[in-house]
Amino acid sequence: MHTLLVILLVIVSIALIAVVLLQSGKSAGLSGAISGGAETLFGKQKARGIDLILHRITVVLSILFFLLALAVTYFKI
Repeated sequence: MHTLLVILLVIVSIALIAVVLLQSGKSAGLSGAISGGAETLFGKQKARGIDLILHRITVVLSILFFLLALAVTYFKI
């Protein structure tokens, strides 16, 4: 059981890294990071198309990663 969970955790980790790297950056620099965070928080700029799909996949993979990490810790021999 533990081995299966570790294998799944590695697969989800690699997939999460790949999906995050495929996403386009919102803007560059420190001012872009601040304004991009504000736009994300308040929802002024909606993601469309492939960015929306990648965002949703990232959320799902993040939740799976968290749950699998907890499961690996719980079922550790």
